[in-house]
Amino acid sequence: MSESTDPALPEDRTDPAGPAGEIAAGYAFTGPALDLGALLWDGDCLPDRQIRIPLAMLGRHGLVAGATGTGKTKTLQLITEQLSAGGVPVFLADIKGDISGISVPGTASDRIAERARDVAQPWEPTGYPCAFYSLGGIGPGIPLRSTVTSFGPVLMSKVLQLNQTQEQSLGLIFHYADTKGLELIDLKDLRAVVAFLVSDQGKPELKGIGGLSTVTAGVILRALTAFEQQGASELFGEPEFDTSEFLRTAADGRGLVSVLELPAVQDKPQLFSTFLMWLLADLYTDLPEVGDLEKPKLVFFFDEAHLLFNGASKAFLASITQTVRLIRSKGVGIFFVTQTPKDVPADVLAQLGNRVQHALRAFTPDDAKALKATVKTFPNSAYDLEELLTQLGTGEAVVTVLSERGAPTPVAATRLRAPQSLMGPIAAADLEQAVKSSLLWSRYAEPVDRESAYEKISAEQAAAEARAEAAAAAAEAAKEAEKEAKEAEKEAARAARSAPKQDPSLAEQVVGSGLFRSLARSVGTQLGREISRSIFGTARRRR
Repeated sequence: MSESTDPALPEDRTDPAGPAGEIAAGYAFTGPALDLGALLWDGDCLPDRQIRIPLAMLGRHGLVAGATGTGKTKTLQLITEQLSAGGVPVFLADIKGDISGISVPGTASDRIAERARDVAQPWEPTGYPCAFYSLGGIGPGIPLRSTVTSFGPVLMSKVLQLNQTQEQSLGLIFHYADTKGLELIDLKDLRAVVAFLVSDQGKPELKGIGGLSTVTAGVILRALTAFEQQGASELFGEPEFDTSEFLRTAADGRGLVSVLELPAVQDKPQLFSTFLMWLLADLYTDLPEVGDLEKPKLVFFFDEAHLLFNGASKAFLASITQTVRLIRSKGVGIFFVTQTPKDVPADVLAQLGNRVQHALRAFTPDDAKALKATVKTFPNSAYDLEELLTQLGTGEAVVTVLSERGAPTPVAATRLRAPQSLMGPIAAADLEQAVKSSLLWSRYAEPVDRESAYEKISAEQAAAEARAEAAAAAAEAAKEAEKEAKEAEKEAARAARSAPKQDPSLAEQVVGSGLFRSLARSVGTQLGREISRSIFGTARRRR
């Protein structure tokens, strides 16, 4: 920043009534606070004018922004260290894989020593208790998984970008699975239930409550396929992660730093976004209402937040906005780390009470436009922010936070303190050892694929197919037996017709002769006449 010609400014460095003194007075908090650094004014660093943030206000959410290479990651590392030291658990989403060094002490150097002198920091190399996680085992870390049932139909509909009608149909599918005891653990379970409900066997199941159209089922199945192509299959399964694990403290009382290693999925923003939605929703559901606390239960830092919002659906953005607005009452603070405030939707940005803005570049018209927009998001300032934001050095930032009364503090250009842990990643072998030495590794490492909807439906379909095959075989056997019986009957008839006739006996010849038949008729007639007369009482005629 250029030197000012105002003769009053040299006095402002020591005069409490001057601009620098007024700014510093806005950060003179009485309760526990995190030390960010020393005030910059008129090109000088004033180590006796400390810029701080009240610990209780970390639950009011925040933003750390700035161009690449300006020190954003080191800022969140600095804040994380002090939160951990204050007994507050922290969650870090590490997109680039350069935050794992927080687990080991930093290395002293002339540059760090100079920074410590500038800001009156008693620097001491210190590592902090960490646990490392991964999405469903993609990359190093303890796998984080959710079941589809836990995820729920509303959240799944938002992720799959379904319309209202399709969302209602998905709700019916989840309802059917619940009532029939079909557990939806992974995506193949959900796919199996959808396919079953539009099959000939399954169609009647939902007829009484609206049914599931083949078209809607096709949309859901195609959306699931696209989702799986993002790697989502790895995220769903068992054992399901208990998000309360993030609220732990170490044996010495320091807050545990949970680092989610995401370099392997940084090109899969939908997968990353999905996890965050579930994680926040799960925490919000499980945690009790606590109101304003002296210190938050948990603080989230979402590094590279533009990856979170790029390409996100409207439903996802609405969900994040609602979660950010409401989760504060559960004692959880959220900080987004990105390049410019415009990377964060306006409705979300409005909920972020604490701001640490590193330098911005103005190399292009779009950069200049983003710079002007950023300046407008700050309160009135004694600085020329449009000029200042392009001249800040690495590790310097413009700060405004919420005071202990909840009011915005004056805008303060600040030279930030140096982190006391390692500023960079640890070796891959050390990371692996840290992961596998965790008590949680044995609990969550191995996936479990127990009997659920897919297996039950497959077994039922196999049994139905077996029954159908048995019935078909029985029908075929009966048909064959009937055919054989008819053939036997025809054969017997043919045999009877072709058998030779035998010569009649002497008695048969006599009985069958014409003379015998005529005599029999005459005798029969005479006999019959005699009997008839006797019966009716007529006398025989005398001759």
